[in-house]
Amino acid sequence: MKNIPFLKPNLVKHGTYLKYLEQMEQSGIYSNYGPLNTLFEDRVLQEHFGGEGSVTTVSNATMGLILAISQHRRPKGRYALMPSFTFTATPLAALWCGLEPYFIDIDPKTWCMDENKLHDVLSKLGSRAAVVVPYAAFGTDMDLTVYRDMENRGIPVVVDAAASFGTTGESGQFGKQFTGLVVYSFHATKCFAIGEGGMVYSADREKINKIRQAANFGFETSRESLQQGLNAKLSELGASVALSTLDVFSEKISRRRALHGLYVHLIRETGLLSQGWVLQQENGQIAYQFFSILSPAGVDNLDVVDYLAGKQIQARNYFSPACHQHPLFRSFHRSDMEATEEVASRVLSLPLWEDMTENEIRCVVEELGRYG
Repeated sequence: MKNIPFLKPNLVKHGTYLKYLEQMEQSGIYSNYGPLNTLFEDRVLQEHFGGEGSVTTVSNATMGLILAISQHRRPKGRYALMPSFTFTATPLAALWCGLEPYFIDIDPKTWCMDENKLHDVLSKLGSRAAVVVPYAAFGTDMDLTVYRDMENRGIPVVVDAAASFGTTGESGQFGKQFTGLVVYSFHATKCFAIGEGGMVYSADREKINKIRQAANFGFETSRESLQQGLNAKLSELGASVALSTLDVFSEKISRRRALHGLYVHLIRETGLLSQGWVLQQENGQIAYQFFSILSPAGVDNLDVVDYLAGKQIQARNYFSPACHQHPLFRSFHRSDMEATEEVASRVLSLPLWEDMTENEIRCVVEELGRYG
């Protein structure tokens, strides 16, 4: 049997961004929000957000979360409310900002934060809630209605949208028109992949201006720190890869959606859903990073991962264990975690990469059907 890897990052080839590298060399500017970075931000804002709001690039999405939380939080608040079913970067970012993660259970169908449980905790904490950090699970077009209401009521919201750049809904790009902050990742494993990088968006341009300043040592127009800052700028080299990726992004999204659709078709065709396998309840048109599914109740995901490995198929179990189960985070407050722990024990992430073939996807699905 042919080995099927979990991911095969497909960054644009160097020949496609040589023209941008030549512009970089001609300008003699290699960082510090240079002309290529500005061009990339301008294009993203126009092409994906219809010119509404503002964006700023960051060196990676973790730095984006740290900056967003630090700049958009209640100064006297203590807790950052977030799901435990997310990547560890999210609670780590809260810790770096001097806050304590407060973990909230998820909806068992969407795998996003349970809004009813979130409201209960917010009511209990009051002003001690510094910021709310929802996660758009695996790139879904999460409904932001509740979070818009929170922003309007003075509760700061930073959306962890790591895998959602390229995901669209009725209003366009996920996060568009949101007046809080939305953080996207451009890591090599994402659909929009440049190696390392990220971006922060807000419909409120002043919020983005503060983040841009904080990401450049707190500088404004002079080389004097006017606020607490650090260095989180995207280099011009990174911007050149980002521009080249933007040139072909629609084709990348289309290919990944087609592969995901093939997975769903084969899973339904082979009757896996009737055997207890469960798909995430998704919203919008997603820029897929990989394919996620729950194993039947009582079937441990690690056993399935081991079984597939024996068939030379690599699979992963994002996010298992959930964050509240990590040694570093076990002592922090949390709501009941019934849905989180159930989903975390069953979630599987299956291979999906742009030059994957129908036969390879069929092989993965057939092995799931044979398991057990």
